[in-house]
Amino acid sequence: KMAEQTEKAFQKQKGVFLNKKKYFVSQGPKKEDRFHRNVGLGFKTPREAKEGTYIDKKCPFTGNVSIRGRILTGVVQSMKMKRTIVIRRDYLHYIKKYNRYEKRHKNLSAHISPCFRDAKI
Repeated sequence: KMAEQTEKAFQKQKGVFLNKKKYFVSQGPKKEDRFHRNVGLGFKTPREAKEGTYIDKKCPFTGNVSIRGRILTGVVQSMKMKRTIVIRRDYLHYIKKYNRYEKRHKNLSAHISPCFRDAKI
């Protein structure tokens, strides 16, 4: 099965050769070639990344992106954009005059790979 072609430009994974020779009838069909990797830092590669057909160059498991720096956490607020989510990060800000904290938040846009299709708001 071919990869999902939803864009105007032909989508393919870097490092996967698509024009292999035809196989003989006696050999039978071979497994589809798909590039995926272990990103480390305790993150397991999702099954959808290994067996799926999506093409996403910004996916850390199947694309050309590395995870670096801090791992940010938050609550998903919106999933209306294509492959992008809005995350709300709550934090406390100290007011020295009153010796108290106030609640603040920031909204952060983040890329979400198609291998996380089970994400909910």
